[in-house]
Amino acid sequence: MADSSESYHMVTSPSHGSRRGDLTSSPGRDLPPFEDESEGLLGDGPLPGEEEEGDGEELIGDAMERDYRAIPELDRYEEEGLDLDEELSELSPGARAAAEDAMRRRDREQGGRLRRGLLYGEDVIYYIHEIQGQGGGLSYDSEDEDERPARRRRLAERAADGSGAEGEDDEMIESIENLEDMKGHSVREWVVMAAPRLEIYHRFKNFLRTHVDENGHNVFKEKITDMCKENKESLVVNYEDLAAREHVLAYFLPEAPTEMLKIFDEAAKEVILAMYPKYDRIAHEIHVRICNLPLVEELRSLRQLHLNQLIRTSGVVTCCTGVLPQLGMVKYNCNKCNFILGPFFQSQNQEVKPGSCPECQSFGPFDINMELTVYQNYQRITIQESPGKIAAGRLPRSKDAILLADLVDQCKPGDEIELTGIYNNNYDGSLNMANGFPVFATVIMANHIARRDNKVAVAELTDEDIKAIVALSKDERIGERIFASIGPSIYGHEDIKRGLALALFGGEPKNPGGKHKVRGDLNVLLCGDPGTAKSQFLKYVEKVASRAVFTTGQGASAVGLTAYVQRHPVTREWTLEAGALVLADRGVCLIDEFDKMNDADRTSIHEAMEQQSISISKAGIVTSLQARCTVIAAANPIGGRYDPSLTFSENVDLTEPIVSRFDVLCVVRDTVDPVQDEMLARFVVGSHIKHHPSNKEAGMAGLEEVVLPNTTDVPPIPQELLRKYIMYSKERVRPKLNQMDQDKVAHIYSDLRKESMATGSIPITVRHIESMIRMAEAHARMHLRDYVVEDDVNMAIRVMLESFIDTQKFSVMRSMRKTFARYLAFRRDNNELLLFILKQLVSEQVAYQRNRYGAQQDTIEIPEKDLLDKARQISIHNLSAFYDSEAFRSNKFSHDTKKKLILQQF
Repeated sequence: MADSSESYHMVTSPSHGSRRGDLTSSPGRDLPPFEDESEGLLGDGPLPGEEEEGDGEELIGDAMERDYRAIPELDRYEEEGLDLDEELSELSPGARAAAEDAMRRRDREQGGRLRRGLLYGEDVIYYIHEIQGQGGGLSYDSEDEDERPARRRRLAERAADGSGAEGEDDEMIESIENLEDMKGHSVREWVVMAAPRLEIYHRFKNFLRTHVDENGHNVFKEKITDMCKENKESLVVNYEDLAAREHVLAYFLPEAPTEMLKIFDEAAKEVILAMYPKYDRIAHEIHVRICNLPLVEELRSLRQLHLNQLIRTSGVVTCCTGVLPQLGMVKYNCNKCNFILGPFFQSQNQEVKPGSCPECQSFGPFDINMELTVYQNYQRITIQESPGKIAAGRLPRSKDAILLADLVDQCKPGDEIELTGIYNNNYDGSLNMANGFPVFATVIMANHIARRDNKVAVAELTDEDIKAIVALSKDERIGERIFASIGPSIYGHEDIKRGLALALFGGEPKNPGGKHKVRGDLNVLLCGDPGTAKSQFLKYVEKVASRAVFTTGQGASAVGLTAYVQRHPVTREWTLEAGALVLADRGVCLIDEFDKMNDADRTSIHEAMEQQSISISKAGIVTSLQARCTVIAAANPIGGRYDPSLTFSENVDLTEPIVSRFDVLCVVRDTVDPVQDEMLARFVVGSHIKHHPSNKEAGMAGLEEVVLPNTTDVPPIPQELLRKYIMYSKERVRPKLNQMDQDKVAHIYSDLRKESMATGSIPITVRHIESMIRMAEAHARMHLRDYVVEDDVNMAIRVMLESFIDTQKFSVMRSMRKTFARYLAFRRDNNELLLFILKQLVSEQVAYQRNRYGAQQDTIEIPEKDLLDKARQISIHNLSAFYDSEAFRSNKFSHDTKKKLILQQF
């Protein structure tokens, strides 16, 4: 029966003989294959070998029962396939139908599909009636839902065409098992075809129903339940899960996202309605959102090859329009005959309008039918590259994205987001007018939005990183090591490094009673002489902080720092764009040349520095934006150099309100010290030798012995590990104040108030109490401690006092250091204190020689008794360890025991 020229048994089963009135020929006749619909069995002409009769023979009619009457001469059966030893009784019509069904079922189970060359009678009958338009008169067996009418019709057509069942069988298998074999079509063409589309639909539906996690829980059953509880219409699907289970769908999805997501949405809706049949009353559409796409593209790297593909990118939201209604499905009223035209489905690029009314054939005018038209939410945002990812000297690129349906209002200006969407081009008339016709604007049709907070950054840490961080925190000298690791290529300036380290770790924000917020970020002001590495410190912080925005006072305006309002070029409505402080939310804002800002611009950041919010009331937009960031500013004094005979407020052109908002004030003086200057020069030269570009190419051969001498002897922490350490501690550690010594803070505050009123320097306010608490929390967080202990309070008081004393006049500074000596001595090495006292004695001796002789001698002699008297004032009685220390020798001091003198060579 494999050859098409053999006879076709159509209605007769193997257990019955041929009857004259049946559709088949008698056993001896061969029928040719169907040549055309107009001839042969289906046409009006006679079959080959037969004479044409009048109207032909009526096969199906009122007298069709006569064909099945008993005719003994014709009721002969072939012996093949029959058991002649067994008596067979005549089957009733019902039993016969049941037997035929059983045989058909058996054939399907054995062959998976229809056997080659064999057509069931009902298939041909269905095909005949389909062709002749009489399909309603005969029913077909629909027991197996895969045996659809269209599929049966194809089977009959192939058999009739003589092409055999080979092509049929191959195509049917490919549409199910070899979906990736696209037969030369592009992905976009392939997925819109009927068979692949149906297969994708079933595979994704099966994936949603059966996907389980490693614990055996049904993932999407729980997700759908949660989604329906919250009345949402977005189902988030992890791309990695889809790729693990259905790699063909994961391959098609980025190539043809528009078509694939449409199929996914339909399949997801069916799965959800199977679980919750009436959910379509709440959400008419279900949207599948794809997250964790493996490849992240930079905004500036988007090119023509990304067009119409699914992409994932990240950036900061700088502009956000309001939520507008967009036409989805529109219907029109004809003004002349009131006929309702439509529905018309609008695309994103062009407006679809009716040409003429089908009722009265008029060409308009047509009005939109407001009640029957369906709208959807529409919002347009602009995302810009994150400030930390832009190469030096490059302008940040930005891209528009369109949010539809329930994606609107998922983000606001200043948020850092990860956006997954389809990169499309759309026709923009204004762009074409400016650049010539064939230029198109590009836009991202958003599919999924994820806000990136520090939690995302912490999630990037591996288990090995966390083990290294915890092991590092158990080092007894971790505080000193972190201070020494801040700006390792900058010599000295321990007080600045200490202040910056505390600012990077930060305190804990509080919201007492939900009424007002108390900030946890520390603000630092660096002020001093030029050439003392202030800007270098700011640039270093920009690299080590997880999120930083760098700006300069000369190049920044009030609106550039806070936020500004402008008209959107497309929608022509007023939109809000974020400034530097808003973009640095949950990060660090670095402002260089702080003194060059206008007073009007500087006052605009008062609110941002204390309340950490920016209030806008312009062009009808009244809102408040978050600016939870640390502000680190660098300023030069009036006239260029810091005058130690004047107070801080006289040296710097800053108002008291803004100075009081800085927690730490670091005054940097460029003092002349021959020994320190020589060590600084050696450090700078050694740094240039060590980091020369050609040395990296040569593999640092022979340069390992170049050791950069710094003022501390603790080993620094590698910069990458330090960055991860800061990130981990800010996210995981929340230090509490239960064990804090409150009396000590109260006493130091009252003493500071007393001194500030007497000296007339910077005002001490209640903000300074909060500053001490924040610094104590930052120091505890630096050690990964859950509670603030006495050491943290002592370090906070020491930093606060150093900040305060450095801002005094030179005449007041010495007496104040003596007053607060017990606080300033915390965590200082005795050798460090003694060296400080000895340098003061040397500077006094040098000043005396210059005044007396007009020149400085090469050797300075200090009586041992003078140093011992000063040391006893700070409770140090034994100096022998100091004379043997490295600090004593490195500063070119020597001790003459016979003459009881301390000598320093210049």
